[in-house]
Amino acid sequence: MTRKKVKLAYIEDLSSRKATFRKRKAGLMKKMYEISTLCGVDACAIIYSPFNNEPQVWPSNEGVQDVLSKFEELCEIDQSKQKLNQDSFLRQRIRKTDEQLKKQIRLNREKELSQIMYRLLSGEILHNLSIDDVNDLQTKMVRFRKDITMRIHSLEEAEGHPINGN
Repeated sequence: MTRKKVKLAYIEDLSSRKATFRKRKAGLMKKMYEISTLCGVDACAIIYSPFNNEPQVWPSNEGVQDVLSKFEELCEIDQSKQKLNQDSFLRQRIRKTDEQLKKQIRLNREKELSQIMYRLLSGEILHNLSIDDVNDLQTKMVRFRKDITMRIHSLEEAEGHPINGN
């Protein structure tokens, strides 16, 4: 059974907000326990809330102190190696999205050129092609012909005799 997507917005009702906080905090603490146990990593959580005067920590104050002291003993380069702040996270996401966009533009262009090529090969006359379209189409057709020639040669080698045609 799947859950419905939760709309992330501030919960106005105080009692609902407290209940949600309590449940989410318990889930977070459980996840911290699971990741430290299953993966064998040192982990800790410190949660400040408006509902408690003292911060809540996992696993214990001593455990948190151990993890934090290990972290502070690392040199600054090692400390910041895997850290992500909002700025670097957003830059990383933008870079990844830009790469995906460029890839999709390239794939769309390839599909467009394939459609034009097949229309031309079927005898259709296209008058509205730009110089770029013609140049890209020529490159694609040369590549397409090389692929066909290579496929013919591999089939000839597999069968042991030449296939007629140019």
